[in-house]
Amino acid sequence: MPPNPEAAPSTWLILNGKSAGDDAVREAVGILRERGLALAVRVTWEDGDAARCVDEALAAGVARVVAGGGDGTLSEVAAALAASDRSADALPTLGLLPLGTANDFAAAAGLPLEPLPALELVAAEPARALDLLRIEADGRERWCANLASGGFGTEVTVETDEGLKKLLGGLAYLVTGIAKLGKIEPVPVRLRGPEFTWEGGLIALGVGNGRQAGGGQVLCPDAHVDDGLLELTVIPELSGELLATLGTLVKDGQRAALERSAVRARLPWVELESADGPLALNLDGEPVQARRFRIECVPGRLRMHLPADSPLLSQPS
Repeated sequence: MPPNPEAAPSTWLILNGKSAGDDAVREAVGILRERGLALAVRVTWEDGDAARCVDEALAAGVARVVAGGGDGTLSEVAAALAASDRSADALPTLGLLPLGTANDFAAAAGLPLEPLPALELVAAEPARALDLLRIEADGRERWCANLASGGFGTEVTVETDEGLKKLLGGLAYLVTGIAKLGKIEPVPVRLRGPEFTWEGGLIALGVGNGRQAGGGQVLCPDAHVDDGLLELTVIPELSGELLATLGTLVKDGQRAALERSAVRARLPWVELESADGPLALNLDGEPVQARRFRIECVPGRLRMHLPADSPLLSQPS
């Protein structure tokens, strides 16, 4: 007889309600239960549900918490864990079942995108140290697991139509981005970090623990989740170089385009200040506006189940 997941749950799957009827997810959960894994499922429906489920998991002494959803769900679950006053070793380990439109973190981390292999990895792979980004803005503390972005990339992510995402998947972000190319407005900002300053108009900004956002926009191609540093990428106002940079993007890929046009740094923290009204940052899908941001990399705040050869690990096993 399979174990009763409610009696002695070792693993909780906190599942985005949009995927509650996914047959592949149901099948994968059933298979792992038949193999002996005590796996309980909690479904989120509205804002705050993920944090509530994490609190309940902590009270129940759960060993593993799996975020079932996209980058936003991962960030919600990770933020709720990180907000606890417990140390990383005293918290449940974190897993990811990628079920979003873009799955940017999962794609960069080399995680399986199918439900059964994703859950099998959580059950089989040891947890490894995971840095998180802690963001202070408007007197509030927020956490970010993947990437904070601003400028053009943020506008694309926020304005991409939900119906278009359902129809085209990650390609929808590219379609929206192309549609906006003729009306890019540079955002004047000042940036400061250890032995680093930059001031000017930017069209895109990435502060990464992970590497990509917005359906595959690689803004921080060398970021790692376990090195204690954030990767900063600033794409300045390009003026006459715009067409040349777009040509590089089409011909040689995003990394070559970044190397041609971007200002890049690896820092333990960075402060951003807008010189012209509130600045909008997208924190793993959550848009936040403020005049000033402080973004700090918190080393090893959580432990996460990742592939041994994940590109996001600075020293893959």
